[in-house]
Amino acid sequence: MFKYFDAKHQIKKKMKSRKEENLRALGRDTDYLDDYAPEVLETFENKHPDNDYWVQFNCPEFTSLCPITGQPDFAEIKIMYLPAERMVESKSLKLYLFSFRNHGDFHEDCVNIIMKDLVRLMDPKYIEVTGLFTPRGGISIYPFANYGRPGTKYEAMAEQRLLSHQII
Repeated sequence: MFKYFDAKHQIKKKMKSRKEENLRALGRDTDYLDDYAPEVLETFENKHPDNDYWVQFNCPEFTSLCPITGQPDFAEIKIMYLPAERMVESKSLKLYLFSFRNHGDFHEDCVNIIMKDLVRLMDPKYIEVTGLFTPRGGISIYPFANYGRPGTKYEAMAEQRLLSHQII
């Protein structure tokens, strides 16, 4: 019984420490923005910055607009990163990705914008973003962008992964 009580107490203690991070989007009514909104992105402290570990997000319902025709483009966006001191909060990421819904940009631009915004936000050790866009006009496009912290082993990792990257 004491082990159970102690474990429950430790969980409540961790929950309290996370609440102190002052996340705005989590646990509140959702306000969906209708155009590109990087300001909705939020971070929280990585409690394991000394570990290298992957965090992956899949957004299978990403939409944006073609900047020329205004037609909708649909994709699955895959984000994988090795966090450093800060991590992206998932609800804010969802709202951010949703904000592309009425945003007009080419597929390649969307993927690079997402990656650069997340680099500015978190300063991760390494990050990669892939867009698996559904066919329009008989062609599907799968842009890939990545980044590794300059002057570290992650910069070399980014170069190696970029040069050997294959999307199947």
